[in-house]
Amino acid sequence: MSGSWVMMEANRKAKKKRGDTGRLPAFSRHPDAIVTRYSRRLQCCFTKVFLFCTVMVHIALVSSKVSDASADQTKLRNHVSQYACSECIDRKMLSSTGSAARPDDKGIDIIVTYSDALGAVRATRVKSENLSKFWVWKSPTEVNIDGKESSKGSEDPLQLGTNSKYSNHHTKEDVSRCADVMPHQQAYMVHPMKLKRKLTRQRRREQRSADVIRQDKESNNQMQNAAIERAQKLDTTINGKFNIRRKEYENPNSDSILKLMRDQIIMARAYATIAKAKKSNSSLYDSLMKHSRDSQLAIGDASSDSELLPSALVRAKEMGHTLSTAKDQLHDCISLARKLRVMLQSSETSVNLSKKKSAFLIQLAAKTVPRPLHCLALLLTMDYHLRGYEGIEFPHKEKLENPLLYHYAIFSDNVLATSVVINSTVLHTKEPEMHVFHVVTDKLNFAAMKMWFIANPPAGSTVQVESIDNFTWLNASYCPVLRQLESARMIEYYFKAHHSASLSSGSDNLKYRNPKYLSMLNHLRFYLPEIYPKLNKILFLDDDIVVQKDLTPLWSINLGGMVNGAVETCKESFHRFDKYLNFSNPKISENFDPNACGWAFGMNLFDLVEWRRRNITGIYHRWQDMNEERTLWKLGTLPPGLITFYNMTHPLDRKWHVLGLGYDPALNKTEIENAAVVHYNGNYKPWLDLAITKYRTYWSRHVIYSNPYLQICDINER
Repeated sequence: MSGSWVMMEANRKAKKKRGDTGRLPAFSRHPDAIVTRYSRRLQCCFTKVFLFCTVMVHIALVSSKVSDASADQTKLRNHVSQYACSECIDRKMLSSTGSAARPDDKGIDIIVTYSDALGAVRATRVKSENLSKFWVWKSPTEVNIDGKESSKGSEDPLQLGTNSKYSNHHTKEDVSRCADVMPHQQAYMVHPMKLKRKLTRQRRREQRSADVIRQDKESNNQMQNAAIERAQKLDTTINGKFNIRRKEYENPNSDSILKLMRDQIIMARAYATIAKAKKSNSSLYDSLMKHSRDSQLAIGDASSDSELLPSALVRAKEMGHTLSTAKDQLHDCISLARKLRVMLQSSETSVNLSKKKSAFLIQLAAKTVPRPLHCLALLLTMDYHLRGYEGIEFPHKEKLENPLLYHYAIFSDNVLATSVVINSTVLHTKEPEMHVFHVVTDKLNFAAMKMWFIANPPAGSTVQVESIDNFTWLNASYCPVLRQLESARMIEYYFKAHHSASLSSGSDNLKYRNPKYLSMLNHLRFYLPEIYPKLNKILFLDDDIVVQKDLTPLWSINLGGMVNGAVETCKESFHRFDKYLNFSNPKISENFDPNACGWAFGMNLFDLVEWRRRNITGIYHRWQDMNEERTLWKLGTLPPGLITFYNMTHPLDRKWHVLGLGYDPALNKTEIENAAVVHYNGNYKPWLDLAITKYRTYWSRHVIYSNPYLQICDINER
């Protein structure tokens, strides 16, 4: 374009120089001249048009070269933005479908833009059904107005494979380009159902938040009210220790100080022996022995810290200082260990001897009649004979053989214990006149037993008192136990006639020398059908039980053809058959299961009709004859009872009969209080000083301590 312009300027100057103005002289205005002049003008116009077109072509070429320079830079950017700018894609998709709800996502046309190889921007349409499975539809509510994804949005999977530096470098520019493509305040329409569900969820969240806040406030108010109530009840006038060591948390039976002082005495004696052997520490020896005596005097007969003398703690501190000095001067591991070993051996010997003495004394106390009970029996017997009650009979004699009434059998020589059994039973019955008590005792206590119930008859009930000596049919020819008791071997075993009892025999043999195992009153339970031939059912009660509920429902229990109704005691392993019987003997092992469940005598319901039909007494006699040498079981009534009523015992509910109050101090209090009958089986009978204190009240509440006979014999509530 610059070259053409120079040529035109040169022609103009040449014409001017030679005086050619482009006009014809006046004298030369003829037609040819005019034609020539207009042709020149036309030629000039064409020349100008040509020059103008040439300039425009040059401008276009320059523009194309400039655009080519930036095309390479923008080509890759346009290509990346096609995939990287997921927001632009989403916005384009939403812009094409934002005017109305999309009922079918598969039939939607999507406008896709891209740059070709020459850098030109192209657009095309793609069906949504042809998209890959990685494309995700996004609601317009998931994109913020500023063109940025919400925090819940997921990353575009196509961006994961790109260079992180390049993506970070072009993020802002791509977002701005996306913003140019889509107006950033474009309104998106949401389906009404989606909007309704969203509002419902929002209301639920608000409601839950309000409920949580309200519950929190209510709990805080309750805690505050409880704290205020406790503060109002707090007695601030008492100056005490307000921690876990205050008095209500102290164990009244704690013996920590007592044990400490006893251990100090042992160590003091050990160090004293070493000091005496060295002969150079006589003062230390004297100090150790002195403090040992003082500590022993402070302990006395105490069994817990509460029984210690007030000076005990001072003696313990003094002994501690002395032992510290002895340890510094006399501590020799070998000598001390040797001395302690000797003391341990001596203590073990002493403990074993004490155990044997304790077992012997417990058995002696259990089988010895206490002085008050002996006094009661003598006083009643004396009054019975002095007042001439030998010929007096109890009233309602016609009820004794009435099978429609409720009959009880009690075999005992203890007047006070028998009275507690009858009193507690009558107290809990709804119809006392329907209950008949059959009491059998020995010849020695017959007068006392009869005199007691003449003077203290149970309210409304009938009592019969008999002596076992009146049963003439019960003799050695009929009863194997009586025959065995007359044998020399049995007398030797029980009485040791030619020498005194030896402690070396152990407690296992001592307990079987209790007179109750020799008394026929203990074996009389196996002859109930013979004693009461006209009765159909009878409830057997031991004299060491207490009745706490009405026992009338027992007679309505269906025994299912069984003879004996009893509570099983097999919750512990030592109440199985193998603990009572000798299963090393073939006669036992071949007929009985060692793991069979045992049951308890003390409260037993016997079906006398079924008893007679099965000849239970004959079975008892046969096994007693086989055990004449005591090879099947040791003496007693429970082992032969387990054998005699084997597979003929109906288990009763445990609430009817709770055992162990005579030997187990760890019974459940709730079970005891809910039981119909509690049984003091064991050596710690409730009328003895050996009784477990916390169980004594269940028995003593039924003793009439205001009775003149009891007051004379000094039988008082403990």
